Amino acid sequence: MQRSLPVTLPFALALLSLPAQASSHREAPFIAGMPRADATDFYMFRSYEPGREKFVTLVANYLPLQDAYGGPNYFQLDPNALYEIHVDNNGDAREDITFQFRFANTSRNDAFVVGGKKVPIPLIINGGAINDVNPPGLNVRETYSVTVVRGDRRTGTRDRVGNPSGAKVFDKPVDNIGNKAIPDYAGYAGRHVVDVTIPGCDTPARMFVGQRKDPFAVNLGETFDLVNYKSPAVEFDANAERSARDDLADKNVTTIAMEVAASCLVAAGGADPVIGAWTTASLPQARLINPVPNNLNSTTKEGGAWTQVSRLGMPLVNEVVIGLKDKDRFNHSRPNGDTQFLDYVTNPTLPALVETLFASAGVKAPTNFPRNDLVTVFLTGVPGLNQPVKVTPSEMLRLNTAIAPVPKGAQKRLGVIDGDNAGFPNGRRPGDDVVDIELRVAMGKLCTLNLGCAPAQAPSGAIRFTDGAYLDDGAFDAAFPYLTTPIAGSPQSVASRP
Repeated sequence: MQRSLPVTLPFALALLSLPAQASSHREAPFIAGMPRADATDFYMFRSYEPGREKFVTLVANYLPLQDAYGGPNYFQLDPNALYEIHVDNNGDAREDITFQFRFANTSRNDAFVVGGKKVPIPLIINGGAINDVNPPGLNVRETYSVTVVRGDRRTGTRDRVGNPSGAKVFDKPVDNIGNKAIPDYAGYAGRHVVDVTIPGCDTPARMFVGQRKDPFAVNLGETFDLVNYKSPAVEFDANAERSARDDLADKNVTTIAMEVAASCLVAAGGADPVIGAWTTASLPQARLINPVPNNLNSTTKEGGAWTQVSRLGMPLVNEVVIGLKDKDRFNHSRPNGDTQFLDYVTNPTLPALVETLFASAGVKAPTNFPRNDLVTVFLTGVPGLNQPVKVTPSEMLRLNTAIAPVPKGAQKRLGVIDGDNAGFPNGRRPGDDVVDIELRVAMGKLCTLNLGCAPAQAPSGAIRFTDGAYLDDGAFDAAFPYLTTPIAGSPQSVASRP
């Protein structure tokens, strides 16, 4: 009888002593100290909402590990930061289209009359209704604007994105404070899904920015407890893939989501349907702290050139592929310079660490060097799947927009390695279990399929590695923005706590 071993995910993280959490949550020393600029996950997929199949959905999540009860200020994005989604549609590892998001926070300075004096209240809500865009119950209004840049993100042609009536400033819903303040959060947030017109694109797009339930699933606690898992030396049981707790099950995140016609993202003429994309956040180069701030936005004075501090394309790259000394460098880099990180892909450390940790169970790392199977997944796209006509090796998420989407309920959580070519690594859908996929690929799954290497070069390539935190499309909505309503801060009970 053929035996498969259930092995659980990011063993390497425990040994590397990194402040990493989840797909890209606090993954590098510098960004760990500035969560509002920290990109956590990036998704790009053909929309599978019925009637929207000709669109591509782009989702960039920021600000990790949000506790629903995290008041009184909750989780506003940084008005001094520049949040960007970049698209490369000609394979040169440089952005051709960039969507730039800027945020602003405005205080209404609501006050109560107390003992005959008008005194400002201490909260971002004032007790009024919160049920529509820019509701009277908010003491702080958070808005954003969007610019589309064609060509270089700093020097290219720039135009503002607007709604059909011409408005170019949009409201972001306040976070899900609780059921008393916001009795119908799903309805309230849904009113912030807006139709927009993108200059240079004939087809209207959709957009949403706001808090969502964190879509990533991973078993973190046992990983960091010296890899506190059962021995893998047992016959595989499908229940192993559901054996662990998702440690992000009680966390929210802030989402920037766009749904854009595929024809607006591919290169002119549409000869190559493959696009690549990644998300970044940048901050001004200089910051002075004001010793005597006197209003909501006066704590710092910032200026100088934009300096990139966060970068995310493929999931888990900066966690378990890039070495510790280069993690900050990777976050500050651009895809066209990725040759500096090539050794981390061709000679990866994660498989070697997995072999060391589970040698007694007979686990062996692949022996094909350089690891060209990983090069195709992370740096070039897979030939015949999502490799562009012209390709410059570079790390980004790549999507073949000519591959039809698979509807919710029919998607396979393991994506391409399970025969679902609309899933990861051909883009990434919310229900793609990238933890299990990437661990299996790192340990040689593609060699068993004769993709870039031979089965004999991956002795453990058939093992169904898993972190035990199960994920599939059943955890997500069937319509834009696909990520589910965030967890409410109230009410809560002792019995409901993890």
